[in-house]
Amino acid sequence: MKNLKLKHAMLALVLCTSALSLHAQNDGIPVTKLSPLRNLSGGDSQQFNEQARLQYNQMLSQAHQKDAVATDTNPQLIRLRAIAKRLIPFTARWNPEAAKWDWQVNLLKSDTVNAFCMPGGRIAFYNGILTKLNLTDDEVAMVMGHEIAHALREHAREQAGKNNATSLVARLAGAAGAAYFGFDPRLGDAVGSGAARFAALKFSRGDESEADLVGMDLAARAGFDPRAGIALWQKMGAVNKNQPLQFLSTHPSGSQRIEDMNKNMYLVLPVYARAKGLDPDKLPAYHSIALPRS
Repeated sequence: MKNLKLKHAMLALVLCTSALSLHAQNDGIPVTKLSPLRNLSGGDSQQFNEQARLQYNQMLSQAHQKDAVATDTNPQLIRLRAIAKRLIPFTARWNPEAAKWDWQVNLLKSDTVNAFCMPGGRIAFYNGILTKLNLTDDEVAMVMGHEIAHALREHAREQAGKNNATSLVARLAGAAGAAYFGFDPRLGDAVGSGAARFAALKFSRGDESEADLVGMDLAARAGFDPRAGIALWQKMGAVNKNQPLQFLSTHPSGSQRIEDMNKNMYLVLPVYARAKGLDPDKLPAYHSIALPRS
């Protein structure tokens, strides 16, 4: 009898654990199918990621020649990699292929306010976005989550498909550093001559909105406060009034995107609360850090 009760108790525990696991997968921002338009880009995801890898390595090589890449002991780079380590385990929910990506995180020595994630999980931040915006870890996670989301949702391939690209390899191989991927054309010519051709290739407002929401979801699951996204874009807007930011040239800002994030906040706050072991109805207010004095 005792063994039977024990078996029933164990079965109940397994069922409860499975239910909680399923709930953890189904809550948050709902996962949608990847856009079929990406299949019109002229290459599959593996080809696209390989070209992105070559492009990223070329950019790093040229930046290294100009001593524009932070070393592994750089505190800010250590910080970025620690945040990425928390986000990456949740990426496969949005794109199963991400579990096989060769994730990399690098920091470029530039005052530019910018960051990007190339296809295949190759992330780069610029010093400027960390220092000029005085970002908290939660806000860094929102930037990183947003950029990772573009890669996860294959927005670059989708955009190439929308532009009726007939040769993806030729499109990528000619660009050592493209505005398409957020490269800084002022980084000592390290980005190559192809940037100008990509300047017009911007993600759509729909892509940007999706990246905001997916980034919020990733951050919340990793235990970063998704409300930091509101503070981040408020900072972006404040800085952009005095100095137009390259980051915002390809990332539409303003009250609409903040409104969209607020509308979906109720979906991700419970996820964040669960990750932190907190009561979702008793979350403390989010506190940002003021912008540096100019």
